[in-house]
Amino acid sequence: MTHNVAILGASGYTGAELVRLIAEHPNMTIAALSADRKAGQSMAEVFPHLRHMDLPDLCKIEEIDFSQIDLCFCALPHKTSQQVILGLPRDLKIVDLSADFRLRDPAAYKAWYGNDHAALEIQQEAVYGLTEFYRDDIRGARLVAGTGCNAATGQFALRPLIAAGLIDLDQIILDLKCAVSGAGRSLKENLLHAELSEGYNAYAIGGTHRHLGEFDQEFSAIAGRPVQVQFTPHLMPANRGILATAYVQGDPGRIYDALAGAYLKEPFLQVLPFGEAPSTHHVRGSNFCHIGVTADRIEGRAIVIAALDNLTKGSSGQALQNANLMLGEEETAGLMMAPLFP
Repeated sequence: MTHNVAILGASGYTGAELVRLIAEHPNMTIAALSADRKAGQSMAEVFPHLRHMDLPDLCKIEEIDFSQIDLCFCALPHKTSQQVILGLPRDLKIVDLSADFRLRDPAAYKAWYGNDHAALEIQQEAVYGLTEFYRDDIRGARLVAGTGCNAATGQFALRPLIAAGLIDLDQIILDLKCAVSGAGRSLKENLLHAELSEGYNAYAIGGTHRHLGEFDQEFSAIAGRPVQVQFTPHLMPANRGILATAYVQGDPGRIYDALAGAYLKEPFLQVLPFGEAPSTHHVRGSNFCHIGVTADRIEGRAIVIAALDNLTKGSSGQALQNANLMLGEEETAGLMMAPLFP
């Protein structure tokens, strides 16, 4: 069976990544692509690297016949997505890539994003889209909320350790480096080549990054009590990739065994041999996440490092993985491509 899908917000980085992935899917056809300012243009005009594909032209959302769509990917900006999704057919399956439905508590959403939620009536039905941990819920969901790319990386490194009670929950330090595509495609002065290249800087220092809302929500739910990690993100002069380094207090051997056991049968989460560190270069353009564990020189402490591609496993690849489950497809369909190297 072939499923017709639509991508709203196809002129952004995550939209283009979805097109790249779905083009190789055995049972999905891209039936509609929307953009706001670029409506009427072809995808070849907006993304020349996709010119070899037979794709529909970009259009306005209101021009799409959703009665012919089986599943819709929403790659729209934060705050826009909730309003658009509220107006879509209630029987339409949706995977949202924005932050609008990630936080279950409306008060938490307002605290982190600065405005009241505009679609409270459907917010509570959204399933958090970290596939490996919400797989059963995602299969039966109508609306899945994709995670933040930083939030996904940190959770892959830490969730099994919190669940197993192997680390001190009050001594978690998470240092994260993210490539520039994580900031989206809109023009920003600090992202110009001359401003960004040959430099490296921390941002959202002191606990202001919005993905902390997801860490608080998920880690506290696992532990059964409030958990707050110390988290500092850094912007690195690269196009793709996230490298998360977690410093934790616990036995390194047991930590390694817990991660290796938790992810033994996961197709996309690969735990490296003990002492080996992952690199963003080795997951670029793929849906894989590599995880490494090393003992610190201080006894009873360990370093856990996770690497993934923020546009693929951190966003569009995760979205397709979730869509596969929602549509009854093999979870790995369209996603087993090898990383790009060098």
